[in-house]
Amino acid sequence: MTQQHAHTSPGLRAWLGLMVILGPVLLVSMDGSILFLAMPSITEAISPTADQALWMLDIYGFAVGSLLVAFGSIGDRYGRLKLLMIGATVFGIGSAGAAFAPNPELLIACRALMGVAGATLLPSALAVLSELFPDAKQRARAIGIFAAAFAAGFAIGPVVGGTLLGQFWWGSVFLVNLPVIAVFLVLAPVLLREVRATRTGRVDPVSVVASAGGLLLTIYGIKHLAADGFSVLPAVTGLLGLAVLTFFALRQRRLEHPLIDFSLFRDRTFTIAITTGLLPLAAWSAAAYLSGIYLQSVLGLGVLHAALLALPGAAVLTITCIVTPAFVDRIGKKAALISCHFTIAGGLLLLLPTTVTGGIGWYVASTMVAGVGYGISFSVVADTAVGAVPAERAGSAGAIAETSNEIGNALGIAILGSLAALIFRLQGPDLAPTLDETLQLPGLVPAALQDAKGAFVTGLHAAVVVASLLHAALGAVALRWLSQPTAGDPESSGADEPAREQLAGKA
Repeated sequence: MTQQHAHTSPGLRAWLGLMVILGPVLLVSMDGSILFLAMPSITEAISPTADQALWMLDIYGFAVGSLLVAFGSIGDRYGRLKLLMIGATVFGIGSAGAAFAPNPELLIACRALMGVAGATLLPSALAVLSELFPDAKQRARAIGIFAAAFAAGFAIGPVVGGTLLGQFWWGSVFLVNLPVIAVFLVLAPVLLREVRATRTGRVDPVSVVASAGGLLLTIYGIKHLAADGFSVLPAVTGLLGLAVLTFFALRQRRLEHPLIDFSLFRDRTFTIAITTGLLPLAAWSAAAYLSGIYLQSVLGLGVLHAALLALPGAAVLTITCIVTPAFVDRIGKKAALISCHFTIAGGLLLLLPTTVTGGIGWYVASTMVAGVGYGISFSVVADTAVGAVPAERAGSAGAIAETSNEIGNALGIAILGSLAALIFRLQGPDLAPTLDETLQLPGLVPAALQDAKGAFVTGLHAAVVVASLLHAALGAVALRWLSQPTAGDPESSGADEPAREQLAGKA
């Protein structure tokens, strides 16, 4: 980096800088989930199709996730503070456009623009954070706060959205971004310094296009196959996307400065951590999205009531993020990675007793139990990714971790949401492709209404069972892999000795 510090104790400027950075970080993560409770209102206002509704939710996460690593490299070369300022400005413009979008197409386009801007913010914010806190212990503490803010954004997004919708029109969930962006643009040049890496390489445009295009093609195929049944076009599109992603992975091995350094995945702990960054976000986003519809469209709760019911889980998740570093010091990072998956699996299964007539208590219990696992995963993934590499590669590793979060957020809605849509299509009254569209049909008879709600609840149950089984499977794999210490393992001594003993006893 260009700036070097002789002192190791951060002053007031560093902590104020951290607070300024957390603003856009909170917004980027919050906007990945803020629409969950807003979708019924948006559906009523601008009447998107089922496919357009999913893209409104998905396109933001896809844009952020597919471009994070690329913008991390661009920031290294041209300046991270400069990229932060540009990204924050574009994010504000996209937010204003989304708030007043008159049709689904423009709203999707604005969400995509916000996603592109969000991809500029996260890796650069993490790199500037490292410059503010040169001391390793202080930096770890700051990264923990960074992770807690990022996790809290995902957790409170539906709560903020529901609270705003209780008082204002649906566009308010986007306008809330503008004051935070304005404060950041005023204070960032005063409190933050420009940061560039000491060694930069050329950003490979082919890799950028291949990673983004391959991901979008693959998910497009998966979504349409699940929601509409088998047809040639989505099948070919999905296979083409997988081929492009394979090309991308092979190309990275030949580049001197790859967008993703796949050699990092030789470390078992790093591999499990990054997978842990993806799967819990997939489960959380799908469960939050489907539960929001369940509370409002099945049980008939108001949007503000539904938002308040999400508060206990959000509080548990955020507190867990904050206390996880101390938790990891006691049991070790490996044991924490394992325990989070089984906790999430158990929490998700608590949604199974929900019915078309009740289940509020089960929903709250599910969010609180699973929230412990989510909080552990969010905190441990960020710390593991940054700690697994030398300081000059921390931005790249952090970008991989954030990428796994964002891709998981989008995949959860695309795949698990599509699974629920498929079951609704197969078991529902076959009057409309979604529950919300069915409820808006004139002259809907009570029997059809009951069938539609029952089919949606069945789809919800199927999605959470699949997510729970995936978490249990990953927990079992982590238990097997991480209970076998390898040479050069960064946790082969010290703080993780209790974890190894514990895991050895379980194996």
